[in-house]
Amino acid sequence: MAGIAVRLGTLWGQVRPYRWWIAGGIVGLFALLFTWLVATAPLGRALEPAKQPSLIITDMNGKPIARRGDYKEEPVKIALLPAHVPAAFIAIEDRRFKDHLGVDPIGIFRALVTNAQAGGVRQGGSTLTQQLAKTSFLSSERSIKRKLQEIIIALYLEARLSKDEILQNYLSSVYFGDGAYGIRAAARTYFDKAPEQLTLGEAALLAGLVQAPSRLAPSRHLKQANERAAQVLAAMVDTGAITAAQAKAARPATYRPGRKNLPTGSYFADWVLPQAREATEADYGEIVVKTTLDPKLQKFAEDIIKDGLARAGGLNVSQAALVAMRLDGRVVAMVGGTDYKASSFNRATQAQRQPGSSFKLFVYLAALEAGKKPGDTIVDEPIELCEPGQQPGECYAPKNDDLRFRGTISLATAFAASSNIAAVKLAQEVGVSAVAKQVKKLGIEGGVSIYPAMALGTTPIPLIDMTRAFAAVALGTTPVKATGLWRADPWPEKVTPPEETKASWPVRADMMQLLSSVVRNGTGNAARLPMQAWGKTGTTQNHRDALFIGFAGDLVVGIWVGNDDNSPMAASIVGGGLPARMWKGFMQRALQAEGRLEVEAEVAPVEVDMEALAADMAGMTVDLNGEPNNPPAIIDIPDESVTAPPPPPEPPQGAPQSL
Repeated sequence: MAGIAVRLGTLWGQVRPYRWWIAGGIVGLFALLFTWLVATAPLGRALEPAKQPSLIITDMNGKPIARRGDYKEEPVKIALLPAHVPAAFIAIEDRRFKDHLGVDPIGIFRALVTNAQAGGVRQGGSTLTQQLAKTSFLSSERSIKRKLQEIIIALYLEARLSKDEILQNYLSSVYFGDGAYGIRAAARTYFDKAPEQLTLGEAALLAGLVQAPSRLAPSRHLKQANERAAQVLAAMVDTGAITAAQAKAARPATYRPGRKNLPTGSYFADWVLPQAREATEADYGEIVVKTTLDPKLQKFAEDIIKDGLARAGGLNVSQAALVAMRLDGRVVAMVGGTDYKASSFNRATQAQRQPGSSFKLFVYLAALEAGKKPGDTIVDEPIELCEPGQQPGECYAPKNDDLRFRGTISLATAFAASSNIAAVKLAQEVGVSAVAKQVKKLGIEGGVSIYPAMALGTTPIPLIDMTRAFAAVALGTTPVKATGLWRADPWPEKVTPPEETKASWPVRADMMQLLSSVVRNGTGNAARLPMQAWGKTGTTQNHRDALFIGFAGDLVVGIWVGNDDNSPMAASIVGGGLPARMWKGFMQRALQAEGRLEVEAEVAPVEVDMEALAADMAGMTVDLNGEPNNPPAIIDIPDESVTAPPPPPEPPQGAPQSL
């Protein structure tokens, strides 16, 4: 001990001449720390409206379909509230509110003793001022910095505001559960009245909610909420705010909701919400946002998806998605899956799935831009595309769906019959960059795979983006942006005639003829309507995805079927089968409901080599549903949507199926 004392004495002797400098440095350090905490504390929030205010999403007719966000009404004024309202909160949350300066050491000590005796947390030591600082100015982060900021802001508030101002700010912003922030929103949510009209029992119930707003919300736990209210009344008696007789006479609160119960979301509502947030400004109360959703078409879409999958029972098809939009991109119906409650994942907007031969839209647009014509010929014959170092037999060798080759055929016949050989050869001839340019031109971001199988739709693209691309062709304007927000201006009532875009988009007329031939006498014949229609089928390797995307009248619709785990469907599930029939079913109902399903004058037909097409299909047998009984062998193709080449494939033993 003597040695330690000697060493300490020596150290003090060395430090003593600088003691005032050291003390000044410590004081300065604390001053800097204090300044930093004050400077970084967000003191400007106060009683602003909620950052994400409650939005009520309605359909095009103004009927609410979903509600999302925080419900916060305008601030209250203490002077206008019944005396028992603020008294209830003071009694249960901060009995010494009128006596402390923002931080209450006595309250903290009492809470520590109570919690220690109870063996758990029974009381909190934070004052109402600290709670206001925490809920209105700070994040929910648990850290020493945030706690220090809370204390500093509490002291700051006590210095700047009166006790009544602090209390009314607290009551106007504290969370009461069920998305309600502030006592005005809570009174409307739970009792359908203004806070100035709250009874003693109702005030006690709301004061008791602050401790556990979710666990005690009267909308779900009225009994527990009233039990907690009884504790609040007892505390009010202890503080002298009311008499025991008044507490006994107080009637338990009854839940009377003041806001209509609405779903929190749907596939469409979830998708449109970010657009609605961007288009609205923060405000008190609830903001109504009208959307483009057509309830009649939405019902048609849901029924078609349900019925279509029911008819495909036993074919390993578990999911489907549908997007229906006007020609200018206004979405009128959306189905993102079979059951939103079971899975809110939107397969129409979030799922990255391969589009199969529907991607040939971009390949043929690139070819037409390069000077090709529908009547030009191409040789449908076996080919091999080799990477450096590969030997014959090891290279990528695309095959047609039926493992047959047609010889010399026109591009029109190749597109109508969805020849894979022709698509791959065209993409190689015009170049991947030319195809990627068309993809970007029609509004799809992210690039495409540079692997040769890219021409067969191996780059994953959301269904809504592929549908937008077809909408651009239908409208004659690129790109088309999908939107769900209502606009008063009328939407285009019909597909823009090809002659109107000869100058602005010369190849569009040829592309429309090709799309028309698919429906008239090609792989999409099952989608044929008693009026002019355009579209394209798509089926990916191992029948993992099947699509049909097309347009007619004033609608553009895309339909996808598949499985979430990417497992293969039955071989009979192809783009020209189930999706095309579902597309036709939806379009018939939708266009008939709008009075548009009538025979229209068709554009000049494409010169399709019908003799060759008939010969190709002569050996195909079908079942009672019109599905092929003799599906061909296939191979897997890499599906990377990257800008770098994927590794070489295994030696091919079949061909990717893409219809």
